[in-house]
Amino acid sequence: MILLKQVLVPTDFSRASEAALTYGRALARRFGATLHLLHVVENDFLKATPTDPRALTAGTKRTLNGRLTDEDRIDLRARAIVDVSDSPAEAIADYARQERIDLIVMGTHGRSAVAQLLVGSVAERVVRTAPCPVLTVRHPEREFVLPDCSEQRGGHDSPEEYSRRN
Repeated sequence: MILLKQVLVPTDFSRASEAALTYGRALARRFGATLHLLHVVENDFLKATPTDPRALTAGTKRTLNGRLTDEDRIDLRARAIVDVSDSPAEAIADYARQERIDLIVMGTHGRSAVAQLLVGSVAERVVRTAPCPVLTVRHPEREFVLPDCSEQRGGHDSPEEYSRRN
């Protein structure tokens, strides 16, 4: 049996992250889990022109909260968290450890092997360091999260029929 109580969706506000949020919501709903939505702001204190981290964090928090619906907040007990770190991957893994996350669902940009070697990937580093399983979602992805079929056309369609029609 799979038991999920805490689902974490790290986001960088990309299309891949939005796809991951769709999966994270569906999984949290299916298992009755709490949904955590985390954005890690890169610490630019040592950069030539640092910005005020409080202003950046406040704006990011508003954007992050805008990604959650009232249904997320009520049914999934969703939480929006903004963290500041030099290493987003490390911050995500640390958050997962501290909050006893059962599953991380995150977007990946699907870079080529050469780009992967040159710049690496936050998702790849999280997969290597996370204390729990990590589901990576690429955009565009093969959709398998569908609306509840009972809500579609009076509950008469199977998932296969819904897929063929849409």
